[in-house]
Amino acid sequence: MSDTAPAARDGLGVWCGWVLTAVAVLTPLMAWLGPLGFAPLLGLAGLLCLPAFRVSLLEAPLLVVLALAAAWAAVSGLWSPYKPGELEESTALKIALQIPLYWAAWSAARRVAPPHRRRILRILAWGLAIYGVILLIEAVTGAAVYQALRNAIGDPIRPDLARKNIAQGSFALALLWPVALAAGVRAGAPAWLALPMAAGAALLATRFLSDAPTLAVGFAILIAGVTLVWPRTAPKVFGAGVALLIVAMPLVILVVKAVGAGQHLPVSWAQRVGYWTYALERIAEKPWTGWGLDASRAFSPYIQLHPHNGPLQLWLELGLLGALAAALVWVFIFRRLARDARNLVAAGSAASAAVYVFFGAISFGVWQEWWLALGALTAVIAAMGDGEEAASQGR
Repeated sequence: MSDTAPAARDGLGVWCGWVLTAVAVLTPLMAWLGPLGFAPLLGLAGLLCLPAFRVSLLEAPLLVVLALAAAWAAVSGLWSPYKPGELEESTALKIALQIPLYWAAWSAARRVAPPHRRRILRILAWGLAIYGVILLIEAVTGAAVYQALRNAIGDPIRPDLARKNIAQGSFALALLWPVALAAGVRAGAPAWLALPMAAGAALLATRFLSDAPTLAVGFAILIAGVTLVWPRTAPKVFGAGVALLIVAMPLVILVVKAVGAGQHLPVSWAQRVGYWTYALERIAEKPWTGWGLDASRAFSPYIQLHPHNGPLQLWLELGLLGALAAALVWVFIFRRLARDARNLVAAGSAASAAVYVFFGAISFGVWQEWWLALGALTAVIAAMGDGEEAASQGR
C-alpha cells in the first residue's frame, strides 16, 4: 500500500511511467533494427513528459551552461562555411529542441511512480540481455537474422551493409549495459544478465571488425570497479580528467604525432589520424571562435562529415568557448555521481558516462542526433536507478 497508494494519486508520475515503459520496450528493438530511431523516440518521450520539466537550484548551472553553449553554437553558424540547405537540416535548431525535450525526459525519470520505475528498469535489463543474446547469434551467423528480417519486409540488404548496421547497434549496447544492469539489479533483476549484455556487445564487435565496443566493455568494468572502491573521489577525478582531456585535446594529438604513435596503423585508425592532423591545422587558424557550427562538413575530402574526435570537433567548430562549455558539462555529470558510500547505480552510471566519452573521442560526431539521444537515455536510466537505490536504502 505504501507504494501503490501514493503512486495512484500522482497522475503525472503514472503518466511518465507509461511513457518510459514504452521507451524501455523499444530500446532493444531500436538498437538492433534502427539506432537512428533513438532521436525521435527520446524527443517524443520528452514532449509527452513536458509537464514533468523541473530545474532545481543544484541543476540550474548545468542548464545555464547548456543554454549558453547552444546559443554560442547558433551564433557561430553565421560564420560557418557550411550552410544547411533545409530548415530540418539545421543543427542549431535541433540542439535548441533537444535540450528542453531531453531535460523533460530526465525530469520524467525522477518523477515516475515507484511501481512503474521498477517495472521499467526490469524491462530494460531483460530486454538488453535478450538483445545481447541476439547479437551473439548474429556474430555466429554473420547477421543472418537481421538479413532474414530485411528480406521478409521486402527490403533486402547486402551482407556487408547488414554487418555494418548490426555493428552500429553494438555501440548502443556497450554504452547502455553498465547503467541498465546496475539499475536493473536494484529493481530486482538478476545480476547474471550482465553476461549476455557484455558478451553480446564484445563478441559482435570483434567478429564484425569494430573494436571500439569490445574495448569499451573492459573499460566500463574498470571504471565501475574503481568507482565502487573510491565512491567519493573517483567520479570527481574522472570529471576533472575528462575536462582536461577536452581542453587539452589539440595538445594531446600534437604529442601523439610528435612521438610517432600515429604511424603504421590500421587503415581506419590511419584515416582518423589524417582527419585529426587536418583539424589541428584549421584549429590553429581560428582557436578562439572556431570555424562555426557544422564547419567540419565543409572540409571534405580532408574530413568526412566530422573529425571522429568530439573534443577536436568542438575546438574546430566552436573554438575555446565550445571546449570549455563541454568540459564544464562533464565535470557536472561526474560530480553528481560522487557518493559517501559504495553505490551500484553510481558505479554503473560512471561506467556508461566514461564509455560515452570514449566513443565520442574516437568514433562519433558531437551533433549526431541518435548519439545525443542515447546520451539522454543513459541519463534517464541513471535517474531511475538513483530512485531505486534511494528506495533500497530507505530514503
